[in-house]
Amino acid sequence: MEPVAFFSQPLASPEPRSRALGTGSDSRAGPREPERSRSGAEPLLDPTRLIRDPQSGRTYYRGRLLGKGGFARCYEATDTGSGHIYAVKVIPQSRVAKPHQREKILQEIALHRSLHHRHIVHFSHHFEDEGNIYIFLEHCSRKSLAHIWKARHTLLEPEVRYYLRQVIAALCYLHQRGVLHRDLKLGNFFITENMELKLGDFGLAARLEPQDQRKKTICGTPNYLAPEVLLRQGHGPESDVWSLGCVMYTLLCGNPPFETADLKETYRCIKQVRYTLPPYLSSAARHLLATILRPVPQDRPSLEEILQHEFFTKGYTPAQLPPCSCTTVPDLTPPSPAESFFTKVTKSLFGRKKNKSKIAPQEQDNLSRLVSDLVLTSICPLSSTKEPRQAQEEADVAPSLAETAPEEGSPRSLAALGSSSEGSEEYLTAATVMESTLCALRNCLAFMPPARQNPAPLATPEHLLWVSKWVDYSNKYGFGYQLSSRRVAVLFNEGAHMALSSNRKTVHYNPTNTKHFSFPVDAVPQQLQGQLGVLRYFASYMDHNLMKGGDLPSVDETEGPSPLLLQWVKTDQALLLLFSDGTVQVNFYVDHTKLILSGWEPLLITFVARDRRTCTYQAPHLQRLGCSQELRLRLRYVLHLLRQRSGT
Repeated sequence: MEPVAFFSQPLASPEPRSRALGTGSDSRAGPREPERSRSGAEPLLDPTRLIRDPQSGRTYYRGRLLGKGGFARCYEATDTGSGHIYAVKVIPQSRVAKPHQREKILQEIALHRSLHHRHIVHFSHHFEDEGNIYIFLEHCSRKSLAHIWKARHTLLEPEVRYYLRQVIAALCYLHQRGVLHRDLKLGNFFITENMELKLGDFGLAARLEPQDQRKKTICGTPNYLAPEVLLRQGHGPESDVWSLGCVMYTLLCGNPPFETADLKETYRCIKQVRYTLPPYLSSAARHLLATILRPVPQDRPSLEEILQHEFFTKGYTPAQLPPCSCTTVPDLTPPSPAESFFTKVTKSLFGRKKNKSKIAPQEQDNLSRLVSDLVLTSICPLSSTKEPRQAQEEADVAPSLAETAPEEGSPRSLAALGSSSEGSEEYLTAATVMESTLCALRNCLAFMPPARQNPAPLATPEHLLWVSKWVDYSNKYGFGYQLSSRRVAVLFNEGAHMALSSNRKTVHYNPTNTKHFSFPVDAVPQQLQGQLGVLRYFASYMDHNLMKGGDLPSVDETEGPSPLLLQWVKTDQALLLLFSDGTVQVNFYVDHTKLILSGWEPLLITFVARDRRTCTYQAPHLQRLGCSQELRLRLRYVLHLLRQRSGT
């Protein structure tokens, strides 16, 4: 199924703010409108930039140049009907005039369209006219690792682990399907708006052949060629592994391992495996590079063995990188002590005189006490007696509560300080939530007849929990949100979850999805005070800066743990939230509409429209009676998004 978009304008997810917290308000600011004609009727479009599909009649507007190669140029292209943005590869017919040239392009198309993986650029469709062949691909708005490398020159080891894990996932998929990429390089690793890596450009890809029939053509990028390729001994999976090692070296050291001013010398160095390892690399990085860059292909580790190397198993890998890491060095160390947090809190909450009067005196006192407490502790407290630099060099990971707290403060002993529960059967995994919702939504849309309007809605479920406010501060701490019950929670970057009850008297802490501890707010253990400080700050920020995201009624909070946020994903058009009770919520940025999918037998679909009015429908009713184009397109987008996330 093709990606679906329904806005007349290309979208971009909000960028993090430069102050205090990141994106996440439900403000009414939209994207910049295109230049319009003097009559104000339609945007001005250059007719020479229009691309028309001769078969379907659909038209696309060719935008800026994204890149160029020997045979093709790649542009941004916007579907003039839906507003969806693609990356379109344009190949002049003159470049494929010879039969073998055309056959090569058709092979690339056939191969790429057969690939479906989260970390491989999605192939959408293709067509041709008299002048060109057009291949429409997934648009990756943050360009490629080559652009990041050009801006940064070197990356931190946690960043390299983050990207390489995704590259290896894509390569494992390819190799299992008997496909060799044969051109792994920074420019072929594309980065999405959500900072996910996608492997692309299959122009040199080939099927894996038996040892005696392997292709012996020298192809690829010189700095990343394996010795056996230069020696015409044939391509195998080991050649991709070698190129992966060259990519790792380039990201860590700032230049390819065998790069010289003379190409012949570069080839000589590759054949002799002659390179140097900078002394500033960690011992694990040095060992892994030496293991990969071996002259004999059979001596190199497999992709699975690379992932089992201590470089990956003992080093910190961020769950997500902030967008600022595309151009500047991100802060990937454990959160700084509360002294810096004190500055942010006071600047955000007390620095603006016009808002100061809105904060009640009692709240000012509470916040002052909070800040004072935070000065004595850290946002993510460390109990190590070593110097911070020494501890970071040894661990290179943000320590978990169990690793850093003294024995009496371990999660096991938290039960002695508050109530606890474990292994609740009601909690689902993110994969289960996606698969179940995907199945119900797929069945609904597959047989839905066309209709001009929605059927009569049901009464909105009394106990429907939904996210009314959210804020993304994952470049430092995590993702904060407020439920319709007024419970406020944070999913921290390291995976722990903490919530503050609606009456602000009870704190719920989940070190994992199946372990739950609760404490009176004035009896939270010392080792959790840092996380509680962040949670309180998020709560105060959302109360004073964000408006409620719709007119759905609030619900009374029940005793005990609420559903946990399992996963959140930001695309260029929407925010996806998955909860442990099976609820899926999707917030669309530009028009602030929302979809809340809850329950599976039957699936309930709650739609918050542009005017903030809310209607709830049963999926079987929509399947039988149909729905409006406005709702149908959003449901199709959610289906496409869930398919992408689940890899189906």
